[in-house]
Amino acid sequence: MKPEDSEVARAARAGAEARRAMVGRIVAAGLVADPRVVEALATVPRHLFVPKALAAEAYGDHALPIGAGQTITQAANVGRAAELAAIRPGARVLEIGTGSGYEAAVLSLLAGQVFSLERIPELAEEARRLLALLGVRNVSVKVFDGTYGWREHAPYDAIVVAAAAPDVPSPLVSQLSATGRLVVPVGPANRQRLLVVKKLPSGRTRTEDAGDVAYVPLVGKFGWEKARAEGRR
Repeated sequence: MKPEDSEVARAARAGAEARRAMVGRIVAAGLVADPRVVEALATVPRHLFVPKALAAEAYGDHALPIGAGQTITQAANVGRAAELAAIRPGARVLEIGTGSGYEAAVLSLLAGQVFSLERIPELAEEARRLLALLGVRNVSVKVFDGTYGWREHAPYDAIVVAAAAPDVPSPLVSQLSATGRLVVPVGPANRQRLLVVKKLPSGRTRTEDAGDVAYVPLVGKFGWEKARAEGRR
């Protein structure tokens, strides 16, 4: 074995240990319990989805800047959203806000196909590169206003929104399958709630409140752009 090979192996082991420690803290805090979600969080190398200068902080389970004024979502929030979405093997999932691609990578281990929308072209391109590097083949990334959803591939068994909306975006609700779930943070920066909108067999929906969260604002026609046009902040 070449010296550099052993260094790579040591770095890989250190990353895996840090990842397991992060997941252990998340589980101990009672934030995630689903074994499939826990395994997905323990598998995806989060440090690859942040700038190299911040790689040492990747497993601290806090938001980190990824460029373009955006952040990588806390691993705990990614796990909570995935668990609340109740994603089954083979499910079709829509993600709003690709960002770094980290959440899409986690979702790819839980679902059959993931469709992800990102409004910032450079983030979408980097996410595609990282997902390809990891051999992820069941994620499609498109540059588009995510608040409209992606009707071509609807209906979805689960929709996960990675930014906070002023209200539940109605186009997303309309793209749920007959028993689908939409997980979306709602509210301004200082008081967001994580909501779970469940489609019922009757065609109606039921909304549940899963508690406090902190996300960047959801920008788009049915996000804060609409709210500001209506005079809200």
